[in-house]
Amino acid sequence: MTLSDRIKPISYLKAHAAEIVRTLGERGEPLVITQNGEAKVVMQDIDSYEQMQETLALLKILALGDRQIEAGQTQPAADVTARLRERLPAR
Repeated sequence: MTLSDRIKPISYLKAHAAEIVRTLGERGEPLVITQNGEAKVVMQDIDSYEQMQETLALLKILALGDRQIEAGQTQPAADVTARLRERLPAR
C-alpha cells in the first residue's frame, strides 16, 4: 500500500468505518485522516499501537541510561553485584 493510499478524508472515514477498522487490523499500517485538506488524525490497529508504545518505553530507558552515563551516575558492575549478594540470604 502506498502512502497516498493511506491518506483519506474524514468523509471517507464516515462512509467506510467498518472497512477501515478491518483493513487496519489486517495490514497493520496506519491511516492518516484529513479534514479540510489538512492531516488531523492517525489511526492504527491496537497491536501496532501497543508495539509502538513498548518501543517508545525502551527508547526512554536507553535515553535515561545515556544521560546517567554522561552525568557520571554509574557504578562498577562488580560493586553492584557484591552489594546485591550481601542482601541475599545465605543458601
